[in-house]
Amino acid sequence: MGEAYIIDAVRTPRGLGKMGKGALSQMHPEHLSASVLAALKERNNLNTADVDDVIWGVSAGMGLQAGDIGRMAALDAGYDIKAGGVTLNRFCGSSITCTNFAAGMIMSGMHDLAVAGGMEMLSYVNYYGQKMREAGLGSSGMGAGNPRLQAKHPQSNQGICADAIAAMEGITREDLEKLGVESQRRADIAIKEGRFAKSTIVVRDDEGNVILDHEEYPRPETTLEGLAQIKPAFEMFYNMPPVQGGKTFVELINQVYPDVDIKPIHHVGISSGVVDGAAAILLASKDYAEKHGLKPRARIVAMAETGDCPTLMLNAPVPAAQKVLAKAGLTKDDIDVWEVNEAFAVVVEKFVRDLDLDRAKVNPNGGSIALGHPIAGTGAILIGTALDELERTGGRYALITMCAAGGMAPAIIIERI
Repeated sequence: MGEAYIIDAVRTPRGLGKMGKGALSQMHPEHLSASVLAALKERNNLNTADVDDVIWGVSAGMGLQAGDIGRMAALDAGYDIKAGGVTLNRFCGSSITCTNFAAGMIMSGMHDLAVAGGMEMLSYVNYYGQKMREAGLGSSGMGAGNPRLQAKHPQSNQGICADAIAAMEGITREDLEKLGVESQRRADIAIKEGRFAKSTIVVRDDEGNVILDHEEYPRPETTLEGLAQIKPAFEMFYNMPPVQGGKTFVELINQVYPDVDIKPIHHVGISSGVVDGAAAILLASKDYAEKHGLKPRARIVAMAETGDCPTLMLNAPVPAAQKVLAKAGLTKDDIDVWEVNEAFAVVVEKFVRDLDLDRAKVNPNGGSIALGHPIAGTGAILIGTALDELERTGGRYALITMCAAGGMAPAIIIERI
């Protein structure tokens, strides 16, 4: 089997995910995606006719985010019409999976050059969702209103799942708030030291005016005392049913875990930020890179996808990490940088405890609590962030993983070259 290499990784800054307040919120989703695709083309002097496919992740495929954004954004970015484009959805894990699929095609010999990545405009998703609810067309829940599926695998609200896991694991609110403050502290240092500069592009409009050139979400002034005053965010949903007349979100979890006494813990300070953003990764075969003067930055070592309990939804990163380590023939001690998405603080806290990791190696530049989580775009952001950190510190291996709705997690290990 051949090798797949990362040539470059780019991302936008993350904008506040609120219509009219976030700098990116007035952009078309295809324009936001095209901004990072164009950056890859320009930074690497690509002949885009050679791009076998643009494999793109979008989670909330609705309204302007519907359709095949992978293809449309590539055309909008000026890619040759010969470059294919496809859009897939593994919820939050989409763009890690896109990268895994692109790497797999290159390693198989079927592709020579591919782009992977994803985007989400949560400002638009929330705006569109509100309009749908006003029209009487609200969401029917994670299982799309399928009663047979809910009977087999009850699926609840993600924030309530996070609270349930904390209760089951004996993880306290104070534990999680320490993680939240640390995420903000690390992100602040990373921003001030320019650690994100290599991969972060400036987003501009058609006239060249700057739309966004910095991270909008971080709150470096965050303190433990301040977080202690914040009201839990998901308690209001505990006794609500996802479908009219159905079981409540708490009852759905207790259907599978009847002894769990769920307490409201997670709030905005220890949950991922609602933002807009996009990221893209350029991958190539060894032969293509050598023939076209592209310098690889990292080698894809191993990839994995795994599923876990859909009712708890957020626990798959640990088995995904174990699976990809086994495929790579590595141990946790070989990993220099871990990027684990901070969807909720409990996800990372449980991950660190279960694998007994050195906390200094996990999300060393902060995570989605401080910087925000543009759902299907986050995985590609984490891969690029991990690569930048390996290059900054001289590390060799990074492992990137994240939870995804439905109880899934993709994972990838990269090696700095």
